[in-house]
Amino acid sequence: QIRLAESGGRSVQAGESLRLSCTASGFTYRPYSLAWFRQVPGKEREGVALVTSGGRYIKYADSVKGRFTISRAKDNNGAFLHMNNLKLEDNAMYYCAAGGEAIFDPSKYRWWGQGTRVSVSD
Repeated sequence: QIRLAESGGRSVQAGESLRLSCTASGFTYRPYSLAWFRQVPGKEREGVALVTSGGRYIKYADSVKGRFTISRAKDNNGAFLHMNNLKLEDNAMYYCAAGGEAIFDPSKYRWWGQGTRVSVSD
């Protein structure tokens, strides 16, 4: 059974750093694209960062460029999101997703984790 599991979310103060982890299991092949999305109540889920197999292509949302770094696990079946200089607007539930296209369109991702919450306060 394919499963994605996120971890690492917690409460921090603005300016601090966090590392989120996404563990993937059950895949018989390496998902082409692993992505992090985030969502706050009342808003659509938005793409934050994605990385393709082997780390060949990486994309970031403009709002996190220069602050967040995505990397793929050595076995290529998981991913990390290093978040520096966290801001209040980074408050959200963060989801890991796996799919076949390197695009920030949630409908293109077949597998999702349950999410991990990041709370930033000043």
